[in-house]
Amino acid sequence: MTNKLAFPAKEPVLAKIADSDSLFPVHRIFCVGRNYHAHATEMGVTVDKSTQEPFYFLKDSSTYVASGSSIEYPAQTANYHYEMEFVVAIGKAGFNVNEDQAESLIFGYACGLDMTRRDLQLKARETGRPWDLGKDFEESSILAPIVPIAKTGVLTEGKIELAVNGEIKQSSDLNLLIWNVREIIAHLSKFYHLQPGDLIYTGTPDGVGPVIKGDHITGSISNIGKIDLKISI
Repeated sequence: MTNKLAFPAKEPVLAKIADSDSLFPVHRIFCVGRNYHAHATEMGVTVDKSTQEPFYFLKDSSTYVASGSSIEYPAQTANYHYEMEFVVAIGKAGFNVNEDQAESLIFGYACGLDMTRRDLQLKARETGRPWDLGKDFEESSILAPIVPIAKTGVLTEGKIELAVNGEIKQSSDLNLLIWNVREIIAHLSKFYHLQPGDLIYTGTPDGVGPVIKGDHITGSISNIGKIDLKISI
């Protein structure tokens, strides 16, 4: 007897690659929490790299939205925030890799937005519950086309910036990441078998804040490109 699907299987999530007809099949979306000191401070916490390890939360691949889209203001929040992020796309499998091996896993880089229902995230944090309702929801992982590392070279610095309706809200540099990309990949690979298609959102600088219906978000990272998002009226 041939087994049949009870309903159609989930379609693959395919992200754009800059200047290419090829597409990047998205596997998992890992996000690094509190990876800039200034952002940690504005969230009311202190990060001590000498005594702490990086931590992560995940978003489902179905939360992916391409840059240039217009999305709805999400349900059940009155405090919807932008977070501009440097995204690392994984193109090679690796488990328990060391920092010297980490860069060999990188396919490329992209601009990303980790959109957040901040009120729900903070409520969860205050009660010691998971952040899922605040972070892992529809249309919350915005991604610009991925630029292959073969074009950019290894990036360890560069301006990262975000504006809302043309007004600069976030401005920092990738060299201010608490845990750099090599450290993140090596650490994350202790816990997961990293796979081609994984995305790592490496954290947001300070300056996060709310948006409302009708707002236009733009962002950029030096040597990578730009990202664009509108919140529908």
